[in-house]
Amino acid sequence: QVQLVESGGGLVQPGGSLRLSCSASGIRVSNNIMGWYRQTPGKQRELVASISRGGGENYNGSVKGRFTISRDKTKNIVYLQMSSLKSEDTAVYYCLARPLIGDDYWGQGTQVTVSS
Repeated sequence: QVQLVESGGGLVQPGGSLRLSCSASGIRVSNNIMGWYRQTPGKQRELVASISRGGGENYNGSVKGRFTISRDKTKNIVYLQMSSLKSEDTAVYYCLARPLIGDDYWGQGTQVTVSS
C-alpha cells in the first residue's frame, strides 16, 4: 500500500522560509517521478516542482530560484525547500508520486500560509 505523508507546513512571514517533507512508503522516491503541487480555493491544482527518476528538476516559473526540490533516497523522503516566500505562495501543498505504469498517488496535503 502506497502512502505519501506531507509535513512541514505552517504560518510564515513574507520573505521567510519553510521546508516541506514528503515521506513515502510502499514506493521508492528514486524509482518514480516525484512532485509537489499546490492548490488554492477555486483554482486548479498546479505543479510547483518535480524531480525525475534521473534527478532532473522542473519548476513552475513563479517559484524558480526560490524553491528547491530534492530527495533522500536512504530515508525515502522528498523535500521542498521554500525561500523568499510570498503571500501568493499560500496554498495547500500536495506530494505526488507518478509511477511509470499505473495511477498517480497523492498525499493528504499540508497548508502553507504566508502572512504578516
